[in-house]
Amino acid sequence: LLDRVEHVVVLDILCTGQMSLVSDAATCSQGDAGDEHLVKRIVAENHIDSIIHFAGSIVAPESVSDPLLYYRNNTVVSRALLAAAIASNVNRFVFSSTAAVYGAAEDERVAEDSSLLPISPYGRSKLMTEWMLQDVAHAYPNFRYVALRYFNVAGADLEGRTGQTSQTATHLIKRACKVALGRLPQLDILGTDYPTLDGTGVRDYIHVSDLALAHLNALDALNAGQPSGVFNCGYGNGFSVRQVVAAMEHITGCKLPTVEGPRRPGARRELHARSSVRPRGGDDAHPVRGDREHRRRPAVRGRRPARRPRPDPPRHEERRRRRHLEPRLAQPRPVPWEGLQKCHKRSTGGGL
Repeated sequence: LLDRVEHVVVLDILCTGQMSLVSDAATCSQGDAGDEHLVKRIVAENHIDSIIHFAGSIVAPESVSDPLLYYRNNTVVSRALLAAAIASNVNRFVFSSTAAVYGAAEDERVAEDSSLLPISPYGRSKLMTEWMLQDVAHAYPNFRYVALRYFNVAGADLEGRTGQTSQTATHLIKRACKVALGRLPQLDILGTDYPTLDGTGVRDYIHVSDLALAHLNALDALNAGQPSGVFNCGYGNGFSVRQVVAAMEHITGCKLPTVEGPRRPGARRELHARSSVRPRGGDDAHPVRGDREHRRRPAVRGRRPARRPRPDPPRHEERRRRRHLEPRLAQPRPVPWEGLQKCHKRSTGGGL
C-alpha cells in the first residue's frame, strides 16, 4: 500500500508485533482493535475508507489449551471492529482468515466450497468471523468484504525490510532457519508415519509477498465495486516436512539436526488449496530462501525500515480531498475478480 502511495494507518496492540517494523511513511497507533471508541476516532481523524483486518492469535495447538483467549482475540475483537466500521460508514473490509476452517474436511485439495469442519478453537474462531461478515453484508447492502483463507504462510520480504520476528513461532520454515543458523539445537519432525511419499505431513506454503499482493487485489476489487467473496490463498501444491528440510539443507549447505516425534493431535496428513498461484519472484521467492535471508540480517532496534517517502503535504491533502470529499462520478477502476482468481495469470479451481 505504501509503495502505491496510499495513506496507511496501522493499529496494533503490540502484544507480539514490533513498531520498529512499521515504515515511517505510515501513521501508527498503539491500541486494541476491539476498542470501538478508539477505532471510531482513528477512522474519523484519518478519513479511513477501507479496513484490512490482520489482528488475531494464530497458533492452533495453543488455542486448544487456551480457547477463551482465541475466542476473545479472534471473534470478540472482530465483532467490535465490525461494529465500529459500520458505525463509521466504512464499507470495504478485507479479513485474514485461515485454511484451518476446513479442519476435518475429507478432501486433501480444498476449494472455497469444500466442507467447513474446523477441529480447533483457532479455526472455529476464524469461521465465526466469516459468518459475522456474511451476516453484516446481508444486513447492510453497502458493506462488502473479502475473506482470504491463508494456507501456510512462509518467507520474508524479498527486500529484507520485514519478516517474522516472534520468538515463540511454531512455523516449520522459521524453525528450520533458526536451526540452520545455530539458534536452535534441532528441528522436531512431528509425525513420520503418515501415508505420504516420505511419511511426513504435506502442506501448501505460500510466500508472504504473494499473500500481500492478494490483499491488494482484494482491496482493488472491492474499490471497483465487486461483490463480497471468499478466496483460498495457496499455490495448489504441497511439500512435506522432509522436503522443506532438504530445501533448507540445499540452500544453506549444512545438515540440519532433526529429532522425530509423534504426530500432533488432530493434525492432517495433507492439505493444500485447489488453486494455483505462480510465485512472482521465481526461485528468489522460495519461502525458505526469503526467510533464511531475513534471519541472517542482524536485528536493528529502534529503526524502522524505509520504503517510500511520505507524500509532501500538498499532494497528500489533494489526494485525500479528491478521495473523500469530491463526488465519485467516474466509473470504477476496471479491476475484476480475475485479479484475485487469476493472480499472476495462472489459476485452476476458482480460488487464489
